[in-house]
Amino acid sequence: MTKLAFPPAVPVTLPIMGQESRFPVRRIYCVGKNYADHITEMGGDGKTAKETRSEPVFFTKAAETVVESGQSIKYPPNTSDLHHEVELVVALGPSKSKEENGSAGVEIYAYGVGIDMTRRDLQTSAKTKGGPWDRAKNFRQSAPCSALTLAKDVDLTKAHIVLRKNGDIVQHACLKDMIWSVEEIIEHLKADMDLQPGDLIYTGTPSGVGPVIIGDELSGGAEGLERITVRFI
Repeated sequence: MTKLAFPPAVPVTLPIMGQESRFPVRRIYCVGKNYADHITEMGGDGKTAKETRSEPVFFTKAAETVVESGQSIKYPPNTSDLHHEVELVVALGPSKSKEENGSAGVEIYAYGVGIDMTRRDLQTSAKTKGGPWDRAKNFRQSAPCSALTLAKDVDLTKAHIVLRKNGDIVQHACLKDMIWSVEEIIEHLKADMDLQPGDLIYTGTPSGVGPVIIGDELSGGAEGLERITVRFI
């Protein structure tokens, strides 16, 4: 047995509806610019992006950024412009079939609703300098996520995703409006990244992103899925 210099971090897990077992989170992949209206509100050409569909934009968050529903989140440091971005979350599990190369594959295990918290001022600065988004996206408690619902128990074909801030709807979209579908996102990640069971995919946010201040409560949901609710302190 390998001797460790100190105890490892406690594994990050999420509850699964109807099960005693919990989902072990390995890694978080996020999709940027996946709704045309959001691209437009951020100053881009959403219509062209939807028509050309050149390539998805990906970034990552650490598993440790996950926050379960019902928690209070401390307003993060080094920002004065924290934004909410509600998203469909896809949780991957082991596939029952093998990949073409003989390795074990992945398949959609469950779905949830997440919020990609973003330090917008740091992101804007990074974009201006041509630098990465890490400080803007990958910080403590930046990935709230609901309890997961098994994929076999839900049909998201006509589902909408909604985010309320202090009870008022601020983001709303039909999931079919995503530029890249869930299946297409997974295929791109399979071809380019080390996709494994336990990975979460935050699939992108619609328009309506905006600031969050201390005292605000965010509540996101989609038909058939559990809600994510967090408060900022």
